[in-house]
Amino acid sequence: MMGSEKVIEEKKQGQALLTEEKEGNTKKLYIESYGCQMNLNDSEIVASILAEEGYNTTHLLEEADLVLVNTCSIREKAEQTVRKRLQKYNAVKKINPTMKVGVLGCMAERLKAKFLEEEKIVDLVVGPDAYRDLPHLLEEVNEGREAVNVILSKEETYGDVSPVRLNSNGVSAFVSITRGCDNMCTFCVVPFTRGRERSRDPKSILEEIKQLHQKGYKEITLLGQNVDSFLWYGGGLKKDFKNASEIAKSTAIDFSQLLDMVATAFPKMRIRFSTSNPQDMSLDVLHTMAKHTNICKYIHLPIQSGSTAVLKRMNRQHTREEYLELVDNIRKIIPECALSQDMIAGFCGETEEEHKDTLSLMEYVKYDFGFMFAYSERPGTPAAKKMPDNVPLDVKKRRLNEIIQLQQKHGLYRMEQFVGKTVEVLIEGSSKKSDKHWKGRNSQNAVVVFPKNNEQIGDFVNVYIENCTSATLIGKRI
Repeated sequence: MMGSEKVIEEKKQGQALLTEEKEGNTKKLYIESYGCQMNLNDSEIVASILAEEGYNTTHLLEEADLVLVNTCSIREKAEQTVRKRLQKYNAVKKINPTMKVGVLGCMAERLKAKFLEEEKIVDLVVGPDAYRDLPHLLEEVNEGREAVNVILSKEETYGDVSPVRLNSNGVSAFVSITRGCDNMCTFCVVPFTRGRERSRDPKSILEEIKQLHQKGYKEITLLGQNVDSFLWYGGGLKKDFKNASEIAKSTAIDFSQLLDMVATAFPKMRIRFSTSNPQDMSLDVLHTMAKHTNICKYIHLPIQSGSTAVLKRMNRQHTREEYLELVDNIRKIIPECALSQDMIAGFCGETEEEHKDTLSLMEYVKYDFGFMFAYSERPGTPAAKKMPDNVPLDVKKRRLNEIIQLQQKHGLYRMEQFVGKTVEVLIEGSSKKSDKHWKGRNSQNAVVVFPKNNEQIGDFVNVYIENCTSATLIGKRI
């Protein structure tokens, strides 16, 4: 961030949080984020852009001059949550009528100007690729005009914007490396709300990580809708790479190379990444993970269904067998690697046999963690246009519950494998349940809780695991 800055500390949910402020700024920005980690990172980019316009962030809604909600459209429930929050903003705006309210992100992109008609409280609507236009849009609002910019970009990566770290623990941070998605899964709105895939200049990625390292951060997560598709050949959409010059192709950098560059340049920092798409994860990435001790041994590897027939209807570009072959390679190359999943219950036309395929795949993999949902039709997606949402709600709920119960069983099994062993933990803050205990994560992304002594947030410590639940490891420092 340009200009002088200071750091303020706030207590929230028993956790010490840090938010950067720019000295001299007098206007207050209140920003809420919903959905994926990309949205959280985007909010930090927005805060940086508006910091140059005189705004510092505040955690007090009532004192805000500008309220922004960064939205998600991946599920209907997420959109309903945002609309409920807008009702809360409306109540505050009646007390503070000069307050402006804006909607950012995927929901803004999906609904566009319709948002201004549906939600009278909303003053501006801004899509994920239009955040640089926020200063101009605020001028439009102040002059009484509609302010909407949801144009998708083929180039925008915000690579030159240094994010303002919001609600940070000062230990871990997100670093965006790609934007958009080309996969066109039939259930997903992301390609329509975030556009086509494009990758960020590796030099800007390394520079951002360098700045974080200098500020004392100990862990970064490389982010993208599909990080394994990272491909830098001088700029432009990934789909245009085949038309690039031979020189550009010969000097191109893929994800495994970027991962190696980051891990080599910052050996004292932990490196994580998310999200991976099975059809794009190469063996080179696995070998790079095995090569570097500072790359965390954890992969979030969404599959959505264990049935090849359902995967085909989802346009997932891989089969059940190909996915399991990838899992086998992960187990072989990185035996200690943890895996997590995304799973959708009750997708269009899902039969009981296809649901059982999902359960049997889970039994084979035994995921450490999982993110599981009942299918909800999203307007504008190929599935919504071409496939009937014909699995009854009660059946969806029952299948989802079976998936959740099985995941809890497997989660406990994976956690039990750590009992009696010593793991390295990066301390992130106090335990939510006790101020007398620290909370951190090990390389496999498992949460570890242990009694406090004279440690500090940001320390790496060795913890002997004595007990566990299905989601948490419990131990003592050695």
